[in-house]
Amino acid sequence: MKTQQLDANTTHRAIIRHTRLLPVLGAILATGFAAPALAENITLKASHQFPGGKGDVRDEMVQMIARDVAAAKVGLEIKVFPGSSLVKAKEQWKAMQTGQIDMTSFPLDYASGFHPQFGATLMPGLVKSHEHAQRLNNSPFMKDIKDIIEKGGVKVLADAWLAGAFGGKEKCIRKPEDASGMKIRSAGATFSQMWAGAGASIVSVASNEVYNALQQGVAQGTDTSSGSFVSFRLYEQIKCLTAPGDNALWFMYEPVLMSKGSWDRLDDAQKKALMAASKKAEDYFTAQSKNLDVKLVDAFKKAGVEVITLSDSEAEAWREVAKRTSYKAFADKVPGGKELIEKALSVK
Repeated sequence: MKTQQLDANTTHRAIIRHTRLLPVLGAILATGFAAPALAENITLKASHQFPGGKGDVRDEMVQMIARDVAAAKVGLEIKVFPGSSLVKAKEQWKAMQTGQIDMTSFPLDYASGFHPQFGATLMPGLVKSHEHAQRLNNSPFMKDIKDIIEKGGVKVLADAWLAGAFGGKEKCIRKPEDASGMKIRSAGATFSQMWAGAGASIVSVASNEVYNALQQGVAQGTDTSSGSFVSFRLYEQIKCLTAPGDNALWFMYEPVLMSKGSWDRLDDAQKKALMAASKKAEDYFTAQSKNLDVKLVDAFKKAGVEVITLSDSEAEAWREVAKRTSYKAFADKVPGGKELIEKALSVK
């Protein structure tokens, strides 16, 4: 009898012990099953220097990608920080590498201090038209550029080439001699070399700082993209615009980029959704790129700014200056520079 009573008490205590453990086991199991679901939800930070919500197509590219990725419902969110609100314009390349941001719409030449070969993507007269830019995208020239981007720890999500223009605060800029003695803000080293070869002094500021530079007299002229001329309201500071027309000298590669470290965090479904969204944004930009030049001319004429275009002979005069300055320096000083220019020039 005593043995039976002891067995009964032992069994009773065991049942109580197991009953008390059930909520704990349930919580552990719930946490274990929930953890992977939480880990799949990723938020990316996308930064760029362009005005947000004001019709700038580069901002719209990034916003489109964010909307389409959210709609795909793959546990991926992109938060967009426009107008250099998170990272300054020229610091975004490094910010991707340090993990401060995950994505950017970025003028690639801004990173030529890290990779001087990127200067070829803003080379005077190298790109002849929007159609020519599209042919370059699939050329050995751009394959080499994208290989360097990848080695730098960054991935191209969407290609984008913008045409650009010249603007003078006090006069028109037609011929190289018109720039002599002027203080010119230039977008990158290759154009700076051309301007200097024409006798100008160079002002180095990002495109979102050009308005103030012109307003304060720090600069008397500038080159920048058609989109930036309008987005940053430079028609309020410019007296004469040299529009792209049929003899555009200024084209710049401004792709949507992503840190490879951030890319590697995504699962297959997230990568697929992001690339589909990026392709849609690239197609949108390609359709809009020519319209940027039309909007540029319309906006400046509406503001009462004189608008001119270069003749064949005037454009050729600028190319001759570029060949003996920008092209020569790039070929002489940049590793593989001569070959890059030759590959670009071979694309007709």
